Amino acid sequence: MDKMLVFDVWGDYAHFRRFYTTTSPLSFPIPPRTALCGLIGAIIGLEKEDNDYLNYFSTESAHIALKLLNPIKKAIIAENLIDTKTARGPGMNLITNRTQIRFEFLKDQKYRIYFYCTNKEDIVYQKLKLNLQHHKTVYTPCLGLSENIANYKFIGEFKINILSREEDYIYIDSVLPLQKISTTEGIIFESEGEYFSIRMPVELNTERIVTKYRDIIFDRNGKPIKVKLIESFTNIIYPEGGSESIVFIE
Repeated sequence: MDKMLVFDVWGDYAHFRRFYTTTSPLSFPIPPRTALCGLIGAIIGLEKEDNDYLNYFSTESAHIALKLLNPIKKAIIAENLIDTKTARGPGMNLITNRTQIRFEFLKDQKYRIYFYCTNKEDIVYQKLKLNLQHHKTVYTPCLGLSENIANYKFIGEFKINILSREEDYIYIDSVLPLQKISTTEGIIFESEGEYFSIRMPVELNTERIVTKYRDIIFDRNGKPIKVKLIESFTNIIYPEGGSESIVFIE
């Protein structure tokens, strides 16, 4: 039976910029898989400037899932951006060139992240496990922007079952790609649910070019979604009781 690392991460604010926005930066409502790779890279100390680190996070070798623990809330905050390229002078306080931009932030967000490697000797898996156990990071973890500092808690390393697709409907606790859902019978939309889907980047190459996108569906309040799958899913059984069914973003 395989094992998986599970940890929670949270922060006062988060911003995962939609790269196609211009003057008023909007945020993806949930962190893209690429942002989760960056967060894990910060915890274990992979150099962001060295794009070779992205090789560790291909969808073939690193499997990541995401669960919402808090409802999605948004806030608009105006920020003064200073022109550091053309500024001259001994201090930042002397810079007079400023542009006020309205940023869309996510407020009071908390996520559960699941990380799985088929090779348990993988350097990323082992470093991440060690740092999570000792609550250590090499670089400061953040939720999108450097000023959105995040905290985290290691939930544990748990045994998992990777199961074939179900013939019947099941509840999935994580966000999930639409291509893993049956196109004919699909999703059962329940009256109390608040469902959203969005196209998001999933994988980058070493030139930081997006090589894979996925349409991701989720409930705004983090409630499980009842679906019929056409691909496998993962079941986690917690020692203290309870279980979760998740689908990897890939």
